[in-house]
Amino acid sequence: MEKYMKILLAFFILLAGGCTKDFLDINKDPNNPTKASLALLLTHVEKAMADGMSVNGGIVAITSVYMHQRSTRENPDQYGINGGSFYTYAPWDFFYTGPLQDIELMISQAEADQNVTYAGIGKICKVFIFSHMVDIWGDIPFSEAAKLSSTNNGYPKFDKSEDIYPELFKLLNSAIADLTNTTASNKVIPGGDDVIYGGNKAKWLRAAKTLKLKLLNQVRRVQNVSAQVNIPSDSLIQSGEDFEFVYYSKSSPDERNPGFLDYEAGQRSDYMSPWLYEILKGSNPLLFNEIADPRIPYYFYNQLKKTQDTREGNPPEYREGGFMSIVFGSISKNRDFATDGSMTVHGVYPVGGRYDDGGGAKVTGNHGTGAAPYRFITYADRLYIQAELANVGLIADNNYFKTALDASFKQVDHVVALVNPSAALITQATPPTMWNPAAVAPVAPAPATTGWLVKEYIRKVNELYTAADATKQLEYIMTEKWIAQFGCNADSWTDYRRTGFPVIFNPLDDTQAPGGELVSPDDGFIIPVTLINPVPWTVVWPTKEISLNPNAPVQKNPATDKVFYDKY
Repeated sequence: MEKYMKILLAFFILLAGGCTKDFLDINKDPNNPTKASLALLLTHVEKAMADGMSVNGGIVAITSVYMHQRSTRENPDQYGINGGSFYTYAPWDFFYTGPLQDIELMISQAEADQNVTYAGIGKICKVFIFSHMVDIWGDIPFSEAAKLSSTNNGYPKFDKSEDIYPELFKLLNSAIADLTNTTASNKVIPGGDDVIYGGNKAKWLRAAKTLKLKLLNQVRRVQNVSAQVNIPSDSLIQSGEDFEFVYYSKSSPDERNPGFLDYEAGQRSDYMSPWLYEILKGSNPLLFNEIADPRIPYYFYNQLKKTQDTREGNPPEYREGGFMSIVFGSISKNRDFATDGSMTVHGVYPVGGRYDDGGGAKVTGNHGTGAAPYRFITYADRLYIQAELANVGLIADNNYFKTALDASFKQVDHVVALVNPSAALITQATPPTMWNPAAVAPVAPAPATTGWLVKEYIRKVNELYTAADATKQLEYIMTEKWIAQFGCNADSWTDYRRTGFPVIFNPLDDTQAPGGELVSPDDGFIIPVTLINPVPWTVVWPTKEISLNPNAPVQKNPATDKVFYDKY
């Protein structure tokens, strides 16, 4: 038997020829490769990038409260985030231990094999994440960060925010060079693994240049960017090609927008801001007074009918019709009552939830699909950026503000069509009662761009804009951008710190809260409000990063520690 085994072995060796070494290498397990697949890395990076930004445990969980699009009883209220808060360490840990590590691996492998499309996409994703981390925390680990697999350095130094941004511009330029490289072998091309653009290099190029324009706009007050911001519009994101991550409706494994998970929660914490609601309603005398925004039923879902009592029997703090919430800075006796089945929640646009048809149903995971995308940079965002640059004289104005308003409403249609693919075909003047095939979920109405309400809103706001001086025009630009970014508003806090707009709620401002009080519209309930902490310029660093990393600085004072471009 041994003789025949030797002959058989010799036969296979002969057939293997030059592969003899690999054939006999018993220390390599083909089921556990040592080199990660670029395709798997890319898909994971794109999803993780969206998850890390989301309103559920991501960066937007902070900025949505700081920019008064959402209210909460937790420590973002009154700007009370500390170093031990989940709100600061969750996105920090998530990005540094997950997608940033994978991006470094993806870029190094792609560059080594001349797969320049993957390398370019990886660099764009790296710039996107790090730029937002700088915008939120200021100084952060960058040059030595996310290199644990190559340098084994678990204690990276903190780089200054003003030193990181130039490196981000270099990375973007390198990404653009990669995506236009026609000499590299580029043997592996992204396809379905690229969930964002399906491997379309032209779209990735326009996304890279739009991201570059956004960052140039953010530093315009501290450096001369006049030559760099004159990027031809046809080189930027176009209508219908938003830079976004599309979530789906599948729940196992869960592919839904993380913000939608609040629909399934036993205890809800995502209250909608009365400040944003009043601006959209047209009842805030400071801005857009008596101009009602048609996006309200897309943005919010009221679990109560207009005259319905709260399901829990608890008195509301702030209520107008079906809209029920709590107020930033409130110290009222009604703030902490349980209202999980009565409070207004995110609607179809921000998280793929339910369109508000006035029916007042208590929401569950069956009400909506959760298929709303995370919008990194949209066509509307690009136009608002250009409108701002035109406002300060850095580029010629091409009616950017009006075009941005139009694009903002078409953006709502786009999201609605993703949440329910048949919704964009509905032409009824009033929405049907139910949404097929889920009998409990109301249908989204006809596209938001149809109908005279939208046209009237755009006409009235554009008239105000045309009649205003440059400062007021800038306020309109930043406010409409803030409204359009509902649910994905990480840039709004950056915009506020750069420009002072939009105007946000200040409990200590007597014109906003006379005598430190607000009044609930329906019942006249007096809501005392206060502000213990100053408005922050940055978010504090996680306590465990400061205590465990010997190269970390001492904890900052967020009331004075600024990102380098914050000159407002």
